[in-house]
Amino acid sequence: MARLDAWLWSVRLYRTRSDATAGVRGGHVRVNDKPAKAAQPVATGDTIRVRRGDEERIVEVVDPFLTKRVGASLATQAYLDHTPAKPPPIPEMAGKVAVRDRGTGRPTKKERRVMDAFRGRP
Repeated sequence: MARLDAWLWSVRLYRTRSDATAGVRGGHVRVNDKPAKAAQPVATGDTIRVRRGDEERIVEVVDPFLTKRVGASLATQAYLDHTPAKPPPIPEMAGKVAVRDRGTGRPTKKERRVMDAFRGRP
């Protein structure tokens, strides 16, 4: 059986082994819904949750004996992906960028000068 950090790296859930170790130590990886340690052995049937940014991957271990990084096709055979599908985008929001109405938010430099003059500041 492989160490957790080495297995995460070998199945390409992390780019480097040191990234995998940092992710585990940072609390971003849970094994069977319990906090994990980097040197913890991985067993067949373990459920691993990996949180990176705002997305979470949920995988079930099939082949716990990978210790070297393998190709993408072999890596996907080492686990079952149980990650829920992302919700479809809202059609009304597709292609739109958040735009703030003029005058809302932070004042412009010109508006700040006017406010400072009104308050009597130099």
